[in-house]
Amino acid sequence: MITDHELINRIALTLIPGIGDVLVKKLIATCGSVEAVFAEKQDLLIRIPRVGAVQAKSIVSKDTLNRAEKELKFIQHYSIKPLFYLDDAYPERLKQCEDNPTMIYYKGAGDLNHLRPIAVVGTRSVTEYGKTGCKKIIDGIAPFDPLIVSGLAYGVDTCAHKSALDNGLSTIGVLGHGMDRIYPQQNNQLAGRMVNQGGLVTEFISETEPDGVNFPKRNRIIAGLCDAVIVIEANLKGGALITANIANSYNRDVFALPGRVTDTYSLGCNFLIKTNRAALIENAADLIFALGWEVPKNGRAPQLKLFEDLSTDEAKMVDILKEKGDSSIDTIVADSNMASGNVASVLLNLEFKGVIKLLPGKVYRLI
Repeated sequence: MITDHELINRIALTLIPGIGDVLVKKLIATCGSVEAVFAEKQDLLIRIPRVGAVQAKSIVSKDTLNRAEKELKFIQHYSIKPLFYLDDAYPERLKQCEDNPTMIYYKGAGDLNHLRPIAVVGTRSVTEYGKTGCKKIIDGIAPFDPLIVSGLAYGVDTCAHKSALDNGLSTIGVLGHGMDRIYPQQNNQLAGRMVNQGGLVTEFISETEPDGVNFPKRNRIIAGLCDAVIVIEANLKGGALITANIANSYNRDVFALPGRVTDTYSLGCNFLIKTNRAALIENAADLIFALGWEVPKNGRAPQLKLFEDLSTDEAKMVDILKEKGDSSIDTIVADSNMASGNVASVLLNLEFKGVIKLLPGKVYRLI
């Protein structure tokens, strides 16, 4: 069990002016521990690459310790969990990122190491098209029990969090400010629901304002916590494209919902697709297929609920695959007593509907 003294030192280390996350970790590695950093002499600190006289003086002065002690009282009072990058409980995916936050603060009941974490981001000025697309995608992947991560902002973020909650999913909001406030204030009630069905994460201490410079930093946490990022609607400039680019640098999958070339808030999505920074998805089935999800929490693929909308011939193909399992087109033709051209057309329709997928060797499988 870590002591209060150790926690104060950890928090204080993240508050030293001019020292970012990468340099903090280098200091700890060089000195041997957090406590050793503060115990080191100024002239020896200056010898560490990228540590100048100003930074070294700030470290030995220990001015940040009083502020860290105040922050410790705050997080203890509000049952906020501090997660240091060396802790076992620190999110594994975020550990993989070189510029990950040295410390994050977490309040909630959700699992930050969830099996299927997906980020959903986009413009604050979301249109009805974006709201519908966001909701349909989250509704469609809900049977796989994903964790939905976003930034608790207006627009797409709010839609994503609400859709997750409505589907009984955990959802995490990553904040660009301290945990002593919610921004925007209109999302106070939503944030309260999320704490009970997911949680809130930030790298910023209390009393940190939601300044613009904080949000690009926030976006790297959104990308780092997840296996994939979905951009619903975005202009050519903004946080959603920043998040997508960071996700690409982290080797995360990036997907975008396309839109009309005349729509302002589809320009960013179309650009990501056009420049191969994101894969095009139209619905949940596209995402499920791309990520290779096969067995949801209830043991049934979500597309099964679409079977009632299938034509007679489509239902026949599904029945064959349910009975036989993975099957070649020749097997399906033989069992269906239909012309091969008709079978090929029906199978293509089923692919478009996200009910089946084509495997190597022209073998078909129910999703």
